[in-house]
Amino acid sequence: MNAYPLIFSPIFKRRIWGGRGLESLLHKSLPPDEPIGESWELADLEDDVSVVRNGPAAGKTITQLITEWGADLMGGASLFEGRFPLLIKFLDACDTLSVQVHPDQPMADRLGGRVRVKNEAWYVIHAEDDGFIYRGVRNGVDAAALERAIKEKRVASVLNKINVRVGHCYYLPSGTIHALGAGVTVAEVQTPSDITYRVYDWDRVDATTGRPRDLHLAEALECISYDTGPIPGEVCQHTASVWTAVTSFVQSESFGIERVRMIEGVEQPIPYKELVVWIVLEGRGAITVKGMNDEIRFTAGDTVLLPASMDDAHVRTDEECMWLEVTVPIPSPLGNLSPSDRESLAHPQQPSSAFVTLNRPDQPGSA
Repeated sequence: MNAYPLIFSPIFKRRIWGGRGLESLLHKSLPPDEPIGESWELADLEDDVSVVRNGPAAGKTITQLITEWGADLMGGASLFEGRFPLLIKFLDACDTLSVQVHPDQPMADRLGGRVRVKNEAWYVIHAEDDGFIYRGVRNGVDAAALERAIKEKRVASVLNKINVRVGHCYYLPSGTIHALGAGVTVAEVQTPSDITYRVYDWDRVDATTGRPRDLHLAEALECISYDTGPIPGEVCQHTASVWTAVTSFVQSESFGIERVRMIEGVEQPIPYKELVVWIVLEGRGAITVKGMNDEIRFTAGDTVLLPASMDDAHVRTDEECMWLEVTVPIPSPLGNLSPSDRESLAHPQQPSSAFVTLNRPDQPGSA
């Protein structure tokens, strides 16, 4: 079986703070009468593994295809502690999530097992007028001040509150205390970890148990970062041409995220030679691969895994499309060269997206 673009069946997660927004925003067929907070689009965890829904590999898991396709799927990308290196989700917050933090590297190293570093990013798909997130502590807040705020149930007063807008992206490295606010829907890109330490849960009672949810204060306080400086890896760069516009949001040690817009009616080769994931947010189109009779159609709400090796793959946009393009950093052989050697091999700077490079017209485009 030759490698081809993969779309997986979503894994829906009931959450106390969830709702039904993924139906209207992303056309998800949710289980009836349940508050669905998360749709896991691509996962390779102990208890949740994504299953292919399209093409000859339908019914197989991402774990199986990593073994069967090998470098044709992964290219130069490394597994993350033996697992596919990305976890892709949609989150729909009808109520504010718990104030929480994810393990940092020292804690992951000490505890091991399922405790893995969780770096993540949120791209805002929908936000009410008063939509917000909490990210990090305010200037001057230290561990003692945070502990006092927790005991006095005024945690929000020591957190950095950000009013969000559609199209903005926020990077949350492990150790960042945070919460997604009510009325906000995001696409979430993260490392494959599902460990969350709750600091505060707004005194909610879970209707299914009649009790508040557990908190994990000792673990959380051990790994919270109190750094209020710029967040490494969060960027904002924009490049445009006649047919495409690309905005770069995150370039971290775990993943890169760019937003790609492509006008209706474009048909062109897919130029990648490494693993890429598209999180489709607007429009519809199709991908063709040599040797496959049927084209792979995609629409808003789909997450498409493009293997590193595909035979003569082309994309066509039937409507104007927008997707998040997620990549995994690949170790470079230039890392072992001296600065002078690297300089001698350097090329003029290219746009961040292969699509922009491919489509660049003779005359400059407008941003």
